[in-house]
Amino acid sequence: MKVVVLAAGRSQRLKPIEDKNFLEFLGKPLIQLQIEQMAAAGLNDFIVVGGAHNLGKLRALAKIMKPAFRVVEQKNLDEGMAGAVMSAERLIGKDSILVVSANDVVDVEAYRAVLAASRDRKFDAFLIGKKVREYFPGGYLKVRAGGVITGIVEKPGKGNEPSKLVNLVVHFHRSGDMLVKALKAVKTSRDDRYEVALDSLMKAGIKMKVVPYEGFWQAVKYPWHVLDLMDYFFKKMVEYPISRPPKNDEGKPQVAKSAKLHGDVFLARGVRVLDNAVIVGPAYIGANTVVATNALVRGSNIGANCVIGFGTEVARSYLGHDVWTHTNYIGDSVLGNDVSFGSGTVTGNLRLDERNITVTVQDVKTDSGRSKFGLLTGDHVRCGINTSFMPGIKIGNNSFVGAGITVAQDIPDDTFVYGKTELIMKPNLAVIDSNQRETMKKKL
Repeated sequence: MKVVVLAAGRSQRLKPIEDKNFLEFLGKPLIQLQIEQMAAAGLNDFIVVGGAHNLGKLRALAKIMKPAFRVVEQKNLDEGMAGAVMSAERLIGKDSILVVSANDVVDVEAYRAVLAASRDRKFDAFLIGKKVREYFPGGYLKVRAGGVITGIVEKPGKGNEPSKLVNLVVHFHRSGDMLVKALKAVKTSRDDRYEVALDSLMKAGIKMKVVPYEGFWQAVKYPWHVLDLMDYFFKKMVEYPISRPPKNDEGKPQVAKSAKLHGDVFLARGVRVLDNAVIVGPAYIGANTVVATNALVRGSNIGANCVIGFGTEVARSYLGHDVWTHTNYIGDSVLGNDVSFGSGTVTGNLRLDERNITVTVQDVKTDSGRSKFGLLTGDHVRCGINTSFMPGIKIGNNSFVGAGITVAQDIPDDTFVYGKTELIMKPNLAVIDSNQRETMKKKL
């Protein structure tokens, strides 16, 4: 069986995050963690479909990663899932395939369940169905007795769902060749060619069955989902093959005697934790990062080569590589790579009325579902001293934010932001003699 991993998405809803596939958790990019999860279920033949924007990164990862995988390019990203599968046609051949979205994170049990189900030769395809309590804007499965799938309804709207089963993109097809032929044959004006092809196969007599799944599932669509994934991988931290540096290794982490580590804390090679610093797990600290004197890190994923500077608190946040801080507060935030905060700069993460934080996503104010959500930045961002960010604000790539201002609106890529401060000067009446004071008062 070949596994076709769909990784060509452009992460539009996550902007300014450029590619969700290469968000790193526990020191590994998401796409790697996904493939390792599938390999743990017994799968071993992977085809990853990328786009021009991430093809180089995928090929570089393929050269060093085990299990290995092959990379193909989807040239027209507007063709969605259908275009991704058709891009892999040459490698699929006539084999059975498992179509998996790189951005639907599920437990290894989901893959094991669909593999076990695939042994039932009475059916030609098996689709994972996740029962949801609240409406999710995705595809829903039409199912009749015995779990037989009769159709897929894309984004039916709340109250119009044909079932409570959301269609997760973990799809087994006994004939990959048949699926590709169906994809080529159908026409649609919407972004649902893959689903229309499945409907056409069902109408032609191809039998499909739902595989119910009750485990973890997180679709990576919105910025706050990064924090949800961080929490998930923290729970799996012990299970993933992240090796701790040996005790006699030059890269052994250095922890000051007065520093405190509580709970499950992973320190990568070359980490230094200085005097009176506190790290409260679950937490991951990336290679060569410094957690400086009196710093506090709680429930956060910190990348490599960062400096969590003196007096800084990082709480429940995701930080990329090369992030520099000094006497800052960073709460419930997602920071990119190469981000620097001047002293005294803080992120707001809670509304005064304690309602959910809204975030502007593709020009639409969107409820995050979180009462706490802070700042989202792209890469190569600089912030001056004593700057305050209101909850749910986004700072684009390559943007600089000046000192001493409150930022209450999103900042696009490649922007320099500063505020005007008017200084009012007048004589200091407290330090001049009484005669001069009276004269000054008359003039004023």
